Amino acid sequence: MDTSLENSSDLQSQFEEIEALSSIYGDEWCVIDEASRIFCIRISEDIHGPKWSVCLQISLPENYPNKAPPKYQINAGWLRGPDRIRLSNCLEELYLQNAGESILYLWVEKIREFLIERTQANTEGPDTNTALTTEEEVAYWDDFDISDFSALKLNTEHAHLFSSSSADEELPPIKHGETITDRRSSFQAHLAPVLTSKQIKMVIDQLYGNKKIAGATHNIYAYRIYCEDKRMFLQDCEDDGETAAGGRLLHLLQILDVRNVLVVVSRWYGGILLGPDRFKHINNCARNILIQEGYLESMDEGLHAGGKSRKSKIKKMK
Repeated sequence: MDTSLENSSDLQSQFEEIEALSSIYGDEWCVIDEASRIFCIRISEDIHGPKWSVCLQISLPENYPNKAPPKYQINAGWLRGPDRIRLSNCLEELYLQNAGESILYLWVEKIREFLIERTQANTEGPDTNTALTTEEEVAYWDDFDISDFSALKLNTEHAHLFSSSSADEELPPIKHGETITDRRSSFQAHLAPVLTSKQIKMVIDQLYGNKKIAGATHNIYAYRIYCEDKRMFLQDCEDDGETAAGGRLLHLLQILDVRNVLVVVSRWYGGILLGPDRFKHINNCARNILIQEGYLESMDEGLHAGGKSRKSKIKKMK
């Protein structure tokens, strides 16, 4: 089929799908940028008890649904670690099973099923301390950019790579960066070389064992692991209530092409809203610790090299 005809068919399918979703979900469906085909839907389950909710943000590429999956980000302050990975894998498995077809309705209902499971398993409801409470959510929509979305992260064909690990794995070394303070809010980055999901969990558990870090308003993180044999990246991020911060942090790691690393940025909220500056501080903390630990050449080194763009170094844990 001619490319222009394929694109026309995809755009028509997208239009029909969006119309249907808007009709089905009403106020839960939100158009962020119609021209760029960026949407959001808030999915909740409060029938069986305490309310659990997830915000699913979607970006539709031009060749969706025929040749490409939607790009997505799951925002929920209470959703962490293995649960987040399990939900992502469920969505990606649905796409693989229905490749070439409109998938968003199936994704929304799969997330709703997941929330029902969580409600039945935990009648006390989500931890409200990690809910989206500290920064104005309206300001986020004003700052929203398509780069906040990471690409489809981990398809289930390779999911076993993410869980494969030796039983005697040791905790990777954890490094801490300098603190950035602005209007009483403080930001500090932490970094560890990682090769498996078990190491990611070990590092995060270790960080939460520190009372100061555990008491942070947000602990945002992103990681990228490169599988040499499959030539693919395993990557994910966590907002921890700071809407879109995890996606922006992961986008930074992608731009810098750093690999086999986990970066966590802790933020202690000081009572004054920072607006978009909070994202700048999060990314600056992350960039600084990557330079500090040798994942990037410093600015000076890049200039001494004749003004050439800095190249990232691949660090492998020994």
